[in-house]
Amino acid sequence: MRTILLTNARIYPLSRPAAEQPAEALAVMDGRVLAVGSETECRAAAAQPDVVDCGGRAVIPGLIDAHMHMELTALARRAVAAETPTLAECLARVAAAAEQTPPGEWITGQGWNQNDWGGDFPTAADLDAVAPRHPVFLQVKSAHAAWVNSAALRAAGLTADTPDPDGGRILRDARGRPTGILLETAMTLVANRIPPPTEASLAGLYDEMQVDAWRWGLTGVHDFDGRRSLAAWQKLRERGELGLRVVKTVRAAYLEHARALGLRPGFGDGWIRLGQVKVFLDGALGPRTAWMLAPYVNEPDNVGVTVTDPEELLDIGRRAAQAGFALTVHAIGDRANQEVLNVFERLIADVGRPTALPHRTEHVQIAQASDLARLGRLGVIASMQPLHATSDGPSAERLWGHARSAGAYAWRTVLAGGATLAFGSDSPIETLNPWTGVHAAVTRRRADGWPGPDGWFPDQRLSVAEALLAYTRGAALAGGMVGRTEGLVPGALADLCVLDRDPFACEPEALPQTTAVATLVGGTWRRREI
Repeated sequence: MRTILLTNARIYPLSRPAAEQPAEALAVMDGRVLAVGSETECRAAAAQPDVVDCGGRAVIPGLIDAHMHMELTALARRAVAAETPTLAECLARVAAAAEQTPPGEWITGQGWNQNDWGGDFPTAADLDAVAPRHPVFLQVKSAHAAWVNSAALRAAGLTADTPDPDGGRILRDARGRPTGILLETAMTLVANRIPPPTEASLAGLYDEMQVDAWRWGLTGVHDFDGRRSLAAWQKLRERGELGLRVVKTVRAAYLEHARALGLRPGFGDGWIRLGQVKVFLDGALGPRTAWMLAPYVNEPDNVGVTVTDPEELLDIGRRAAQAGFALTVHAIGDRANQEVLNVFERLIADVGRPTALPHRTEHVQIAQASDLARLGRLGVIASMQPLHATSDGPSAERLWGHARSAGAYAWRTVLAGGATLAFGSDSPIETLNPWTGVHAAVTRRRADGWPGPDGWFPDQRLSVAEALLAYTRGAALAGGMVGRTEGLVPGALADLCVLDRDPFACEPEALPQTTAVATLVGGTWRRREI
């Protein structure tokens, strides 16, 4: 039996919403927490332990990113970083990539935001000027639109005669020709032409990403990418190199395959397990495709895009329930959030509440107070990303207006209604670093100080403990890991991190720089600098 004893520490169990006094020691045996309390108590429980002096540092449960895209995040490390303050700088980065890429090969990237460039969408001609011999595909920061050049349009056969696909739109000029901007499902018309990475190459990139994750104290992720991503995780597992616990969502397109195979939620083990069935209901704020109850500011005819009709969503939910699956639904606009809760109400009335995993809504970026109150009543997890509030706040003010934005990213209201918060990054949309999310949740301020010392709608700020619970206990509940990873209590999996600063004592401005000097996953040190 392998035992580890952490001493000289400030251990925060984070096992329940109420504030807890830190303990001074923790014992681990065979990958699980054995005891938490005084050093005397923990030494008595642990036989011949490997003693680790934490130097008075804070110890918390391992953090879990409740919503991220590992394939997209890994590939972004090799792609053009398109999040720039100006269009000219982004085009310069594409030009640099074109110089290093053989002609004819694809150039990809992610991160641009036309709202940072004045509000107008860029065009294919802009990219043609710097990369005429390469097809180029750049996703917007929200990943709900793509900017492509003429070579990419030709590769996909897109012309003025190409119809808009269901749930998407091809932006066109006055003569009906594609401008180079593809919204929602229209992106796939080009994306499907890009040669996919191999599962083996993805697994190698995932191994690199784990190192970053451990540095920030992450011990688990909920991955929202597709089949290739699941295969890459399994390759790491087969090699004995997987050091993160993975909850893998099932895309709605694969639901019938899962049912035919007899798969059910929770299938897998403590390292990789199936989660909920993922469905998109609407678009996103940046490209103005989030489904709204009232039009966007200065766009009286635009209330966004419906990617999945609510009746179709209900049908998917019923079929998923036959295999025991709950739903996890992307809903950003206030109309989308209202409709998804209507569907959950009908679904619960028809088939009852799911027993293996709870229903989830992803993002909940803006909703009416009456709808936010329904989350708790229905037992629906609010899976949200704190950095979206500070990243998108200026756009929300401009596109939704200040009064309506009072219902945006309303974490305090969600908690007051009795719902569980599960926090994540939506990486690569935002950085995988969870401490930037903790900072956003606690301050509702950006790193540049926007919008001022009190933050954006400061009544929605959370305490450090509430934010960390959303990255630990809340994410564990959302992923069906109750009794395993929701706190440092005897019997729980020994997933924890030793931090370089105490998040409960440091200034809020210092939170984004927090790192783990040691990260333990399943009783094995994945990172250790003490």
